[in-house]
Amino acid sequence: MKKIIIFEVQGGSDKGPDGYRKDTMPMVQALQQRGFEAEVVFYDFERQQEILNDVLENACAYVSRINPGNLKHESAYFSMLRQLCENGIIGMPHPDAMIGYGAKDALVKLTNTSLVPADTYAYYSLQELFEQFPSSLAKGERVLKQNRGSTGEGIWRVSLVDEGEVPHAKSKIKCTEAKDNHVEHWELKDFMYFCEQYITGDNGMLVDMPFLPRIKEGEIRLLMLKDRPINVVHKKPQDHEDAFSATLFSGAAYRYDSPEEWQELVTSFLMQLPDVTKQLGGYDLPLLWTADFILDTNPDGTDCYVLGEMNCSCVGFTSELELAHDIAEAIIDRVATSTY
Repeated sequence: MKKIIIFEVQGGSDKGPDGYRKDTMPMVQALQQRGFEAEVVFYDFERQQEILNDVLENACAYVSRINPGNLKHESAYFSMLRQLCENGIIGMPHPDAMIGYGAKDALVKLTNTSLVPADTYAYYSLQELFEQFPSSLAKGERVLKQNRGSTGEGIWRVSLVDEGEVPHAKSKIKCTEAKDNHVEHWELKDFMYFCEQYITGDNGMLVDMPFLPRIKEGEIRLLMLKDRPINVVHKKPQDHEDAFSATLFSGAAYRYDSPEEWQELVTSFLMQLPDVTKQLGGYDLPLLWTADFILDTNPDGTDCYVLGEMNCSCVGFTSELELAHDIAEAIIDRVATSTY
């Protein structure tokens, strides 16, 4: 039987003393306990062709465990993964699924579902930002999210200082960054020019969506193993006026729940999952991925859940390493039900 390759990259803050991610070797060991060969391969741009040839010859599938923030040659890596998939290697996930689910503009593609507000926009140029964002801001407080970055960097909560003002270039705005909930005051035009850094470069974009005040009650993260919720993380921001970030770095409090404790959310999301898959390219669901939700209120006063972000590039489970056995079973099932 051919190997299952787990891709990592050397370096980065997500590595343990042995040089691997802390959740990688438990996956390797769980696969080996089930009679499968599994090997970690460190991606190296300089050795890309060698790695490609070796995987094509000796492997049946790969699992990508690389944080894009640690990858200098992301487009080359994705190109290699695409070549592997085109030649029959089972991709977990396929690189285009990684892009489709992981990019912030996935939210814009889902505005025709009940998961995302209709007034959610993506900006791929400074001109688009200047043309649309003032009109968005006129409707109320907004959140701008860059496509790159992590731990809340480049995610800004933006409001007019003079509520009810028609936004213009000199409008005073209050901006709070999710990284650490710090507040800055800008003129609108200057802030939009500042945001150009998030739009330029590979995969640059900004997503603009309404700010949801009930984030104060916490963000709800579904940890998904393909189409099965296996854990729920409730992330409550710090309790002060400007705090809205749900990251540990910013001081948010985390609580781990079972999916059964969030049955209404889980049932609703699973019912819509086939449509989500279709809208995002029709690829197989990622092996391990997350969907983050924020509570909102329907016009009739009932609760609803708004999708704020998805991530499938390299979802960690270091706090629950026992999940490696469930993940190994899902990998084996994927291999068993595929031809290569």
